[in-house]
Amino acid sequence: MSVRAISFSALTLAILSGCQLAPQQEALNLPVPDAYASEAGKGQVSSLKWQQFFNDEKLKTLISQSLEHNKDLQIAALNVQRVRGLYQIQDSALYPSLDLNATGSRQRLPADLSASGQPQISSQYSATVGMTAYELDLWGKVRNQSEQALQTLYSTQLSEYSMQVSLISELANAWLNYATDQQLLALAEETLSSQQASLSLTQKSVDLGAASEITLEQLKSTVATAKVDIAKYQRLLKRDKNALDLLVGKTVGQDLLPTKELNTLLDLPAVPVGLPSDLLTQRPDIKAAEHQLFAANANIGIARAAFYPSISLTANAGTASGDLSNLFDAGSGTWSFMPSVNLPIFTMGRNQANLDVANAEQQVAVTTYQQKIQQAFREVADVLADREGYNAQLSALEQLLQSRKVTYDLSQARYDKGVDSFLQVLDAQRTWYSARQQLITGQQALLASQINLYKAVGGGWPVTAPNVK
Repeated sequence: MSVRAISFSALTLAILSGCQLAPQQEALNLPVPDAYASEAGKGQVSSLKWQQFFNDEKLKTLISQSLEHNKDLQIAALNVQRVRGLYQIQDSALYPSLDLNATGSRQRLPADLSASGQPQISSQYSATVGMTAYELDLWGKVRNQSEQALQTLYSTQLSEYSMQVSLISELANAWLNYATDQQLLALAEETLSSQQASLSLTQKSVDLGAASEITLEQLKSTVATAKVDIAKYQRLLKRDKNALDLLVGKTVGQDLLPTKELNTLLDLPAVPVGLPSDLLTQRPDIKAAEHQLFAANANIGIARAAFYPSISLTANAGTASGDLSNLFDAGSGTWSFMPSVNLPIFTMGRNQANLDVANAEQQVAVTTYQQKIQQAFREVADVLADREGYNAQLSALEQLLQSRKVTYDLSQARYDKGVDSFLQVLDAQRTWYSARQQLITGQQALLASQINLYKAVGGGWPVTAPNVK
C-alpha cells in the first residue's frame, strides 16, 4: 500500500473516530435504596398534568395566570432563548460559511513613482465567493463544542420545567395558606362575638350582684385573646395576598381568592410515586443535571482535541478585472486556496491544565447528579412520611375536637344547674377553641403534603428534552 493511501486511510479513520475523544458516560449506581420505607410510596408512576391534579377552577385560573405573568418564569424562558442562540452559534461552526465579496479601487500614481515616468491611473474590481478559516473537524473538537452547547440547552430547558413545577406548588400552597388564615380569622371572629355576648350578660349579673368580679375578668381575658387572634389573622391574610400577587405576577382579584372551608377546598387525587428509580425520568431537575453531565463529557473531548493539530481552510473563487465593464468577461476568473496547519508544541502546560479542569468538572457533574438523586429521594420519602403522619394526626384531632365539644356542653349544662363555676365553662371553651384551631391547621398540613408530593415526584411536566436541531 502506498504512503498516500496509508495517509488517506489514517485521515479517514481520524475523522470517523474524532468524537471518541469525549468519554462515553457509564451507567451510575443509584445512590438510594431500592424502595421507599413508606407503604404509601408503592404504585405506578403518576403522569397527571396540573390541570388534572388541581380541580378548583379559581386555583386553575391563578396557575394559568402565573405561568404567563410570573417574572422568575419569564426570566427562565428568556434564558432558554439565550442558550438556544448560543447553541446555534456553536453548531454553525460545523459547516463552512460562505461570503460574497465585491470590491473596487482606483489609484493614481504621480509621475515620479510611475515606472513609465508618466502619471498613471489604475483600476481593479473583483467579485468573489469564499470561506474563511473553516476548521476541519478531524478530532471531533467542533462536534463536541456543538454537543456541549446542545446538552447545556437541554439542561436549561429542563430547569425551566422544574421552575414551573415549583411555581405551581408554591402558588397552590400560598392559596392554601390564604384559605387557612381566612378560616382561622372566621373562627376568631365567631369566638369574639360569642364571648362579647357572654361578657355583656355577665356584666349585668355583676351589676346585680349575681356574679363575681373574677368571672367578669376571665371573660374579658377571653375577649382580649380573641381580638389578638383577629388582628393576627388579618395581618397574615394581607401577607398571604401579597405572596399570591408576587407569584402570579399581577394583582389577584377578590373573585379568585378561596372562599370554601378547607375540608371542601381541594379534592386532590392520589399520587402513586412508584420506585426511587422512577425519579430519574420524573424529575426535571435530575434530568437537567444528567444533561450537564453529558455536557461535561463533551468538554473533555474539547480539551483532549487541543493536543492534536488543527487544519483550517481559507478559499475563494470569483472574477477580477481592471475594468468594471469587463468584470464578468471570459478569462477574468480568479481563485485562491490557503490551508493552514497549527500544531501545538509548547504551551507551558496550558492544554494539560485545561484537560485537568475538564476532568474535575466532569467529576463535579457526576457528584452533583448523584446528589440531586439523593435529595429527590429524601424529599419524596419525607413527604410520604408527612402524608401518613398527617392522616393519623387529623383523625386524632377530629376525635379531640369532638371530646372538647362534649366537655364544653357538659360544663355549660352543669353551670346552668349551679353545679360548677363559670370558670369551668371558660376553661372548656378555651380548649374547644384551641382544638378547632388545631383541626384547621391539621387539614392545611395534610393538603400541603399532597401538594408537596406532587412537586417531589416531578409534577406532570414533560422531562424529555425536545429536538432542537
